[in-house]
Amino acid sequence: MQPLMLDLTSRARHVVALGAHPDDIEIGCGGTLLRLAASVPGLTVEFVVATGDPLRLEEARHSAQLFLPGHEVAVRAGGLPDGRLPAFWSETKELLEEAARGRQVDLVLAPRVDDAHQDHRTVAEIVPTVWRDHLVLGYEIPKWDGDLGRPALYVTLSDELVREKVLRLSKAFPSQASRDWFDDDVFLGLARLRGMECRAKYAEAFTAAKAVLAW
Repeated sequence: MQPLMLDLTSRARHVVALGAHPDDIEIGCGGTLLRLAASVPGLTVEFVVATGDPLRLEEARHSAQLFLPGHEVAVRAGGLPDGRLPAFWSETKELLEEAARGRQVDLVLAPRVDDAHQDHRTVAEIVPTVWRDHLVLGYEIPKWDGDLGRPALYVTLSDELVREKVLRLSKAFPSQASRDWFDDDVFLGLARLRGMECRAKYAEAFTAAKAVLAW
């Protein structure tokens, strides 16, 4: 495989990260955010979380600081019902449009459009109606549905960085510790698999519906 290098550090100054649930962003692209935080001076990030009760949203705010230390980061919460986003399509779209309104955005991180979870999929399907001329990368979330696909874009992660990701996940979201899918082995295993696919030790993988090669 001959890599096509996309230098996010030269363009991703203002990032919007979208999640249906408070931990989606960090599970799907927490390592990528840690890499950006370490290499992009003046990085600003807005987390947009569509669902979540007060406890989980407080975890999301704490997590945003853990994953982006030293950078300007804001969390916008929708407070919509978990598991019901298809029925709240208009409210979800308005939440995303509020995040886009009057802001320069260089990179949008969002769930994959073919994600099996209805909440993730609803957010993903709305994204291109809001950010039409932006680089949108769709992250993946492991789940019992077994919906992992064949991504084409990878962000490589060092051993240290991927372990920082799983450490900060456990620190940020103690409410999820009892869930059988929320553990270091799941997150490290997926990162190792995606790393193998791109000739690295660890990686996070993404999809992109549309991109322009310019030179």
